[in-house]
Amino acid sequence: MDVNSTTDPMRVALKTLIQHSNATFTADDVLREFRTTKEKRSNRKLLKILEIISKNQAKSAEHLVEAAKLLEKKDPFYCLLNFLNHYSDTNIMQSIRKKDISTSTPLINKKMFETVTPDCVSEIKERVVQAATGCVTKPVQNSSLNNVTGGHSPTTPLFPPCNKQHAEVPWDYRALDNLQFPQNNILAIPISSQETLLLYDLIYCLTGMRGSYITPIECMTSGRNPSIKFMISEQIHNSLRDIAQEMLPLASYYTCIEQFIQNASLTECGQVLQAFSEALSSLIHDYYLLLAQLEAELNAGNLTVHKMLFYVRPTLNTMEVLAGVVSAILENELRGGQALTLLFNKISALTGDEESQKFVIQLTQLAAVPYMEILQLWVQKGVICDPQQEFLVEDNEVIRREELPEHYSADYWEKRYTIRRERIPCFLEKVSDIILRTGKYLNVIRQCGKKVTPPQLMNLQFSPTNQNHITVIQNAYRFASKNLLEVLLKENDLMGHLMSVKRYLLLHQGDFITQFMDACEDELAKNVDKVLPMTLENLLGLTLRLSSAKHDPYKDDVHCELLTYDLVTQMSKIMNNEEEYWLSHDRLDLNGLECFAFRYEVKWPVSLVLNHIAISKYQMLFRQLFYCKHVERQLCKIWKENSIAKKFSPQAAELYRSAFTLRQRMMNAVQNLEYYMMIEVIEPNWHIFIQNMNKVENVDEVLSFHQDFLDSCLKNCMLTDTTLLNRSIFKLCNICLKFCEFIQKSQRFFLDAELKSMVCDSNDEENSDSDVDISSQKQSESSLAPNDTFSERVKRFDLEFTGLLIGLLKQINDVASDNPSDRFINLVHRINFNSFYNQQMDKLCAKDSMM
Repeated sequence: MDVNSTTDPMRVALKTLIQHSNATFTADDVLREFRTTKEKRSNRKLLKILEIISKNQAKSAEHLVEAAKLLEKKDPFYCLLNFLNHYSDTNIMQSIRKKDISTSTPLINKKMFETVTPDCVSEIKERVVQAATGCVTKPVQNSSLNNVTGGHSPTTPLFPPCNKQHAEVPWDYRALDNLQFPQNNILAIPISSQETLLLYDLIYCLTGMRGSYITPIECMTSGRNPSIKFMISEQIHNSLRDIAQEMLPLASYYTCIEQFIQNASLTECGQVLQAFSEALSSLIHDYYLLLAQLEAELNAGNLTVHKMLFYVRPTLNTMEVLAGVVSAILENELRGGQALTLLFNKISALTGDEESQKFVIQLTQLAAVPYMEILQLWVQKGVICDPQQEFLVEDNEVIRREELPEHYSADYWEKRYTIRRERIPCFLEKVSDIILRTGKYLNVIRQCGKKVTPPQLMNLQFSPTNQNHITVIQNAYRFASKNLLEVLLKENDLMGHLMSVKRYLLLHQGDFITQFMDACEDELAKNVDKVLPMTLENLLGLTLRLSSAKHDPYKDDVHCELLTYDLVTQMSKIMNNEEEYWLSHDRLDLNGLECFAFRYEVKWPVSLVLNHIAISKYQMLFRQLFYCKHVERQLCKIWKENSIAKKFSPQAAELYRSAFTLRQRMMNAVQNLEYYMMIEVIEPNWHIFIQNMNKVENVDEVLSFHQDFLDSCLKNCMLTDTTLLNRSIFKLCNICLKFCEFIQKSQRFFLDAELKSMVCDSNDEENSDSDVDISSQKQSESSLAPNDTFSERVKRFDLEFTGLLIGLLKQINDVASDNPSDRFINLVHRINFNSFYNQQMDKLCAKDSMM
């Protein structure tokens, strides 16, 4: 009977499983399959063997899943050990380790015995005497640890998520902390024999296993990554110990990298670190090959510590660089673009060390692959596939398409896709804005139902030695920009919509606005709560089809709207950054005219340009122009109605001359205000906007030029930060309307005067003149308030209007002095064209200076 079959716990466990599963192969067959190195079986075949022998066992599925994960990362024999450990009464891992430890570094073998020559006898005798006299050996610590207290820091665990799931891994020295490692007294053996023992221990340490004469010490450094140091037994000769100390940092670097690989395999670490971990794994495989070659040389008796140091020195330098990189990633908790930035900067820092730089370049290229794949999908199709939130562009879409708010188009361009600066790799920093715009353009095209087909196949790969990836990104940007401009300007006729908006909201269509005001005057004169929106819509449609606007293809996009606030309130809300100013509020005591505005409705993607913010700015311009146009109409109306005064005698007409003069001054001020806004502000800015649109290259420029046009118009029309100017204009228009209302109420007295004049003409002409003069004055003056005559009331309107107008002109002068580039001063020259108000303005300025 084979003794091994009864004492070996692995064979015992295998035999038990084979008997329960009725498998046809033996325990030695299974061990042979998992130990073979020349023709390694595939993981699939090895898993099939484990599945056959455990088919009747409990929890076999869970153990097979665990075995599959181990096979991807560990040695097959270690996987078999771990698998059998679940079905054995004893701890196979521990028992095998104890057995291996006691015989891992044999004191002497036959070959070593044969190498002893007579010259060594004296040395051996001396060492034996030293050992017999009780010269107790003490382990001496690595010279690099003179200032280290030693021991393991219990404060911060080493990658807690990994250690909980993988309690025992072959490269983790702490897995054997509770076991005793015997140290045989080797003072009596020759240095050449000590060298052989030391070389075996070195190879064990470089693979993460403990030796007999080299003891690992784990010393915590700053951050999450530990630094493993080692103590070499004092029994080893000083010359050998010094050379070994030069190689032992390689074991610490190896452990650091292995722990990073284990930790980076977690999903939450992100795709970049996972790719970097996979690239490191391939380098670790080459590292294993080097150690295997060294072990073969050692077994052949051709390896010395000097040779080993020569062989591992290049690897030592490279592993030191890689360990520094992974330590920086772990300590700073970098991921995604930040990790790529660290790798890219490391490439520059390694200038002069070509071998290490070459490795880091390869690792950086492999680590950047998943990031560049996400980038390629974004700049090629406008789609983000970033499950771990690593990409520089973030999609802030949180609602379904059918639940989009009313003002989605405005928020879409500014808020849907945003750049996360902390996620940008340094080699993409200069083109980050282009990357954002490229994907946004493609996304808009895709949402329009158009298929995005790049003209050529993209191959977006990062290389630190050239700028090919930048060229690919720029080509993708030009393609996306060109296609979206075609969609907006040609397929959706953006300029046609803008012309239509100008035609209606900026009063460019003169005959239409006149006919519309004639048709809606009575309805808009009512209180806003009594105005019927349907009536306004019907009158608007009728007017559009009767005027020259009937040829406009977008006339049906214009609608009437009754807002819940006047223009001054809207401006102050915008100035106070009340973004929800369009929501419903309690209506003030306003008439329909003060709340009326046109609304222009467009569909996607034109709504990107004509969004609710742009339409609100158009409405502000419209409301001020519309209100001034209404005041002008009322002043013209009283001019027509007052034509009867021409029939009065000179004495009777003298009473109304002051009122007519005031009306003309009001008309001059209002008409010049309209002319200034429409001819000197809107038209020149529109001309500049059209020139810019003829050479536009992307949609962002379209949005920028359009916004500049609106902002310039609002500023020069006194509708932005110059709120006091707008209030003065509003008050000026109100006093004109009150004057018109007063004149209209006094109209019946003009008619009475005309009738009396006609009666007196049929009698005595001389007497009639004096009678009419006295009669008209009595009627006019007695019809007003008890203490106000007609002339006194007109004089009061004159004073109030003049005061408001002079105040407005002074405010404009003050603003123009601070902003000489603006057009405000032109309005002063138009209203005060003959210096009529100079004296009053000088008095007001002198009064202000005295105060």
